[in-house]
Amino acid sequence: VWNHTFYWHSMTPQGGGEPKGKLREKINKDFGSFEEFAKLFKQAGVGQFGSGWAWLVLAKDGHLKVTKTANADLPLIHGEHALLTCDIW
Repeated sequence: VWNHTFYWHSMTPQGGGEPKGKLREKINKDFGSFEEFAKLFKQAGVGQFGSGWAWLVLAKDGHLKVTKTANADLPLIHGEHALLTCDIW
């Protein structure tokens, strides 16, 4: 339930596009570019077999990372802070 609630509440009528401000700066610092982040995020989704999620998370060490989880697993129980997700099935 948490994953879907987070997913649906992340959407806005005027949303979409590339991030701006501090998030954009952090993505560029941790991934090198928005394009590299987007590539890794897509790969996480495509690489998830069956039910699961692709995530952009703030890891325990303070860096952004792309990860994926199966079924109803979520980053919170791994000590990570979820910033963006995509439902994979």
